[in-house]
Amino acid sequence: MSENIKLTSFSHGAGCGCKISPQILDQILKSDKPKASHPLLLVGNESRDDAAVFDWQNGEAVISTTDFFMPIVDDPFDFGKIAATNAISDIYAMGGSPLMAIAILGWPIDKLAPEIAAQVLEGGRAACAEAGIPLAGGHSIDSPEPIFGLAVTGKVRKEHLKQNDTATKDCMLYLTKPLGVGILSTGQKRGIVSPADLARAVKQMSTLNSFGEKLGPLPYVTSLTDVTGFGLFGHLVEMADGSGLSAKIAFENLPLLSNIDHYLDQKCFPGGTARNLASYGERLSEEISERQRYIGADPQTSGGLLIAVEAEHTAAFEKFALEQGLELSPIGELTDRKEKAIYLA
Repeated sequence: MSENIKLTSFSHGAGCGCKISPQILDQILKSDKPKASHPLLLVGNESRDDAAVFDWQNGEAVISTTDFFMPIVDDPFDFGKIAATNAISDIYAMGGSPLMAIAILGWPIDKLAPEIAAQVLEGGRAACAEAGIPLAGGHSIDSPEPIFGLAVTGKVRKEHLKQNDTATKDCMLYLTKPLGVGILSTGQKRGIVSPADLARAVKQMSTLNSFGEKLGPLPYVTSLTDVTGFGLFGHLVEMADGSGLSAKIAFENLPLLSNIDHYLDQKCFPGGTARNLASYGERLSEEISERQRYIGADPQTSGGLLIAVEAEHTAAFEKFALEQGLELSPIGELTDRKEKAIYLA
């Protein structure tokens, strides 16, 4: 039944590209009332980190996060698996390990058969199984567009907690997955993406960021976040600003999905790219070209980990990553704070 269904045609956004822009999110979260505080809340929303963290007072902390979005691919199983993988990533991006998840499902029951929603859930269960956690329940609503994601609970030892605003000067930057998912997903909606290019993107988006859990115990990893809807530049601005630093990017070292230049030439820019640049474009150095901005601001769905590593430990880090199956090279470095947040190396 699902073979002829194109899920992306039922939604106005695709994956993390449908996130509210940083600029508008600032307006939504703004409040004149004093911020409520809790002595055991280690990480709230002040730093725009990947998850909230609560102190268990026994040397461990609980991590709580949620993430959901509209279809980025047409296959229901793939959509479910990608959405679940993306949500679980927030736990890994804090240096933690996931414990369990509950599903979030919005479904247009007058437009799409429940059997298709069941396939979405099967994809979610598959991602949870790979992470070694149960999909323990959830909540569903009748909604105008299909929506799926998870609320995920995890844990971390307090001394292993990684945050997005704790980087230090001279750290080298690494990225664990290629960029370009938003560009390819736009090509898919326009019917011009090749099956091979789409397959590579789906495989990447379905790959867990479990490497993050292994980074928790490494003291020379000073800051960690995952790259999603705000694009590499958006999440790097958060890391640099939060840490009181600026960043230099060696653009030629950025990992990119295959044939991105071809799709850029076809003007495959998701709407989220323009919203991202409207939000933080002024934080980018003028030397960064328009094409580079389109890549750096491209919304990533289930993107890679952005890692800050102390410069004197890069050889040890790269050796460790290789032992985990990841061949990584620096994409840039963190410097003293300057007028802009991001410059070209």
